[in-house]
Parts: sequence; C-alpha cells; structure tokens
Amino acid sequence: MKSEITSKTSLTAEVEGKLNKQVRMEGLSSFYYLAMASWCETKGYIHSAEFLYDHADEEKMHMLKLMRYINEAGGHALAPEIANLKYEYGTLREVFDHILEHEIAVSRAINNLADFCFKEKDFATFQFLAWYINEQREEEKVARRLIEIFDIIGEENHGIWMVDKEIGKLLVQLRAQRAAEAGA
Repeated sequence: MKSEITSKTSLTAEVEGKLNKQVRMEGLSSFYYLAMASWCETKGYIHSAEFLYDHADEEKMHMLKLMRYINEAGGHALAPEIANLKYEYGTLREVFDHILEHEIAVSRAINNLADFCFKEKDFATFQFLAWYINEQREEEKVARRLIEIFDIIGEENHGIWMVDKEIGKLLVQLRAQRAAEAGA
C-alpha cells in the first residue's frame, strides 16, 4: 500500500518494477563477489580475495544508489532476496571467467533498462542510468583485463601465484583511479 507521499511519483509502475529488478541484480552481484572472495581466501588467493571483497562493496554501492533513486522519486525500493549462490569453484580462472560473463549480463540489463526508460519518456531515469552505462563499460574492461592476466601468465607452476599477485596490483591501480576521480 502506497502512502500519500509515495503515491505521487513520476515513476510508472513498470519503470519502478524494472528498477527494482536491477536493484536485485546489483545485490546479487555483491553477494556473488562476496562468495567468490571467501572461496579465494580459503584457497590462499589473498590478492584475488581482496579484489573481490572490494568489488562486492562497489556492487553494494551500486545497489544502494538505485534504491535511493527509486525512493527519492516517490517509488518503493525493495531489498533483494538472494538465493542459490555458488560457493565452490574448480579453479581461480573459473571465478574470473564467471565475473566476465556476469558483467556482460549486467551491461545488457542496464542497456535494456535505459532503452525502456527512453521509450517511456522517463528522461530523468534515463539520464540517471547513464552513470551505470559508463560504469558497466569500465566493469567489463576490468573483467577482460583479469582474463588477459591469466592468458598472459598462464596457470602452470608458479603462474597462478603470479596471477594472484597481478590481481592485487590491479586492485591498487583501480583504488588509485577511484581516488583520483573522487578528487576531480
């Protein structure tokens, strides 16, 4: 039941529903990365674990940003239910292959949502989603770089140890980049 204040919204029920679906996807992303981080940590991949814990926090922020937008527009953001997470992986490479596949799926979902909002003439929400579109391009770029690290170094002998170290270096670069962008 909507209150007096939330019954006055510029969001259509369809847009609100699709935004809440994206809230769920962002929440799912955060928990995917938490589960992956925990697996990495138990296997001794400390740099990969740190990268994934950091990424889980970033995805949570994406979810909260969407929730606040929905609520501020007079809608009702719904906290997502998360089920059926994967907790075991065969290899570290499998973790990062899954990340790339997932980020591509998130990009498609954001693009479809933006397209829907444009067609509905909800230009405020369309404009809001521009940030997510750009963010997803960066997410895919990083996910591809992670796979390249595996391809360049390889996983034989000490390769997996070096891959984990390189992922740690990438995290340091990403944190510096975020700090620079926040200060700009």
